[in-house]
Amino acid sequence: MTKLNVAICQAAPIPLDFVGGIEKATRLAREAIEGGAQFVAFGETFLGGYPLWLDEAPGAALWDHPGTRACHQIMLDHAIVSGDERLLPLQELCDESGAVISIGAHERLRSSLYNNQLLFRPGQDPLDHRKLVPTHGERLIWMRGDGSTLNVHEAEWGRAGNLICWEHWMPLARAAMHNLGEAVHVAAWPTVREEYALASRHYAMEGRCFVLAAGLVQAKEDLFEGLMRVGGSPEARELFEAIDASVLNRGGSMIIAPDARVLAQAGEGEEILHAELDLSEIGQGLASLDTDGHYSRPDVFELNVDTRAKDGVNWSL
Repeated sequence: MTKLNVAICQAAPIPLDFVGGIEKATRLAREAIEGGAQFVAFGETFLGGYPLWLDEAPGAALWDHPGTRACHQIMLDHAIVSGDERLLPLQELCDESGAVISIGAHERLRSSLYNNQLLFRPGQDPLDHRKLVPTHGERLIWMRGDGSTLNVHEAEWGRAGNLICWEHWMPLARAAMHNLGEAVHVAAWPTVREEYALASRHYAMEGRCFVLAAGLVQAKEDLFEGLMRVGGSPEARELFEAIDASVLNRGGSMIIAPDARVLAQAGEGEEILHAELDLSEIGQGLASLDTDGHYSRPDVFELNVDTRAKDGVNWSL
């Protein structure tokens, strides 16, 4: 199998409303699959929406800010959990179509929230990838992931994996993923601005893989709509009202070949971006550059990856 049809669903999430977000994601993914896609990607935290207030609302990082506290409580109450039955429509769509779907979500594990890029695959449980290092203000809400979710899915056409946002500037994370031999990589972003596009194209060239750089479209008004759908909060509303700009995530999604050329480029609005990948390009590119093989120096450099889950508490008999 040398040809693979892929799509990015560049769309506005429904902030805070996970049920509504799953319904929208399932509808969009089905539309992409009906259009021929065998692999579908969504941007960072599509389920729950990117927490724009962390960067855009003045005072959000102040200690005990009422709006930040209110948003955190809402996220804990509504975030997905392991084995969440609300996700069944996405799994069922994969099972019936044979397609693979990558989608970002806020996940609750015990009392903490994680940024998780889930990989749904037919006939199997979803693969988790929890963001290793939340960036800057994101550390106010997300726990750090561990090496147990650095992984890939084995499909008949090759391997697929995810990294999230600024993980693409973690050289050792990239090296670990290149070692896993991805054919298709999802670079999940809140929006694909210029420097994010550069990081995604660099990843494709360095890893000799196809990259789906998936972004969101998100506006200030989306926050108010989502908040209303989950019951509202005057403290959270006041926090959102302090945000200046109207449109904050502007899409820009792109599909990139292993030589870093852009195969398809989205605009700033909602759209489903399609491309047909010629997987034989991967092997051709490896003739000149294989950063995990003939262009590496394992006698000089060595990377050790700890894939144990780090729960912090070990119970023994």
